[in-house]
Amino acid sequence: MMTLAPQTAQTPTDEDAAMPPRADCLADSAGGLTFDVAETGESGDTHLLLVHRDGLQEVRLPLAPAADGRLRAALPSGVELPEGRWDAFAQTGEGEPQRLIPGLNDLRSLVDRVPSGARGHVAVRIPYATKHGNLSIRSWLRAPHAEAGELHIGEGTLGVHGQVYGVALTPDAYAEPAGREETRPAPRFEIHRDQALFRFTVDYTALPEGVWDLWLRPAGESGPRVRIARLLDDIADKKPIFTYPKVTVDTAHGPVTAGPYYTGDNDLSITVTPTTP
Repeated sequence: MMTLAPQTAQTPTDEDAAMPPRADCLADSAGGLTFDVAETGESGDTHLLLVHRDGLQEVRLPLAPAADGRLRAALPSGVELPEGRWDAFAQTGEGEPQRLIPGLNDLRSLVDRVPSGARGHVAVRIPYATKHGNLSIRSWLRAPHAEAGELHIGEGTLGVHGQVYGVALTPDAYAEPAGREETRPAPRFEIHRDQALFRFTVDYTALPEGVWDLWLRPAGESGPRVRIARLLDDIADKKPIFTYPKVTVDTAHGPVTAGPYYTGDNDLSITVTPTTP
């Protein structure tokens, strides 16, 4: 989450020397990140190493001397960081990479961010602390992208507002839920559009039991299928933060309880479960 501006580095103590390196992060509105790390005191070139959780991809960024005895690395928005979770390390020369821990994160520019979409994709990088207290980066790279905005909970409906990037909304646009285990054809929901803005209403009675992922078809059947997600803010994991009430409705299959939620990837989905008598 948003924190204060980076502090001035202090003289390291013996206790500090035993601590893992700490990195302050500054995000810019274009999607870039700057990392400030205290000097390691070791000889040799030092790099910031980002390692994808799949263990097959890594990005190396030079850490160059900056003010106050710190080292700085930049990850510009133009440098591709494939979607996923990336663990952050500092490595000097051929030495063993050292896991970084989070310092001060200034993520204010990510709040209410509106990308230009000029590159045809939306790149999002959010630094966060893992459950073990280490620094990692959650990255998304969506082309095109449908950003979820306000959600309106009705008596038996869900109103979804959003904005699309990297593709135009046409008169044929519609939204569709996709069931993870449901083989029956999914219903379609009419889109109301205003340039790149869209809104639609999900009727819970049209959804059988199961988990339903929400997709946007901005050009109808002939165009791309775009997952609706909420990415453009400073929260890496929406699921425990954004919670919404569930409602009970009567359907052709009996009474159900339905409601929206964000997945572990911050994609928007709906759960429909039978109501226990």
